[in-house]
Amino acid sequence: MTAPILRQWKDSDLEPFAQMSADPEVMRYFLSPLTMIEAQKAVLRMGSAIAQRGWGIWAVEVDGEFAGMVGLNVPGWTLPFSPCTEVMWRLRRKFWGRGIGYAAASRAVEYGFTKLALSEIVAFTTPPNLPSIRLMERLGFTRDATGDFDHPAIPEGHPLRRHALYRKKQPDIPLSNSSVSGPGG
Repeated sequence: MTAPILRQWKDSDLEPFAQMSADPEVMRYFLSPLTMIEAQKAVLRMGSAIAQRGWGIWAVEVDGEFAGMVGLNVPGWTLPFSPCTEVMWRLRRKFWGRGIGYAAASRAVEYGFTKLALSEIVAFTTPPNLPSIRLMERLGFTRDATGDFDHPAIPEGHPLRRHALYRKKQPDIPLSNSSVSGPGG
């Protein structure tokens, strides 16, 4: 396997993105899988954000194949710790357990610190989502239990409403010797 590539979205990404986002196991910690129309809107929104500001939630490509999405996002909801930039990811199941999420998210985090000069990046998920929590910890994020919150997009009483907050501060030294160029690089 070659290193994952973070790149701008292509029309050909829609079908595998929609399949990934309709997979109940991939979407286990979300309110529901996405419909084709919701997936199409999401791809357009992510691609537009990258085109406008040069960064965002990139498509991840591995060995020429769409593997998922990884990137940086400014949440659209007002959260108790807003304003903030979060790192996020979603991978197709066939790419799980291969280090792809870690490699791609590491590049996104490094881009946020080196190219965007962010002082902090956050990550959050519902506490039962142990695979994402393990990845956050592997990336060097630290749990801020005092910052845990009820996600405003999830209805009151829903078991996924409570979210755990993780934070990572700008490091004093570069994260790696590699250069991070954003999409395609």
